[in-house]
Amino acid sequence: MVEQKPHIVEYLTNIYVWIALATLTIITIWVSEFDLKLLTVTVALGVASIKATLVLMYFMHLRFDSKILTIMVLVTMIVFLSLIVFTFFDYSYRS
Repeated sequence: MVEQKPHIVEYLTNIYVWIALATLTIITIWVSEFDLKLLTVTVALGVASIKATLVLMYFMHLRFDSKILTIMVLVTMIVFLSLIVFTFFDYSYRS
């Protein structure tokens, strides 16, 4: 059995992550006020991806887990991103 070392995240780190998530939420709301045409969804998904990465890394402790788990999550995210991109390609070329 593999012995895991316990990790303790400092309160200040959690506060920084919370501030980053709140700031990114404000940016999302601010950007939604502008008409960016095709970039609206791209910007929203980009900011949401950054927020999801922060949550995965710090609140789900992926930063402190084994590298194989990190690789599995990255592969899953790449597959999901490719499905979204292919869906938007299909949607944009419909007549």
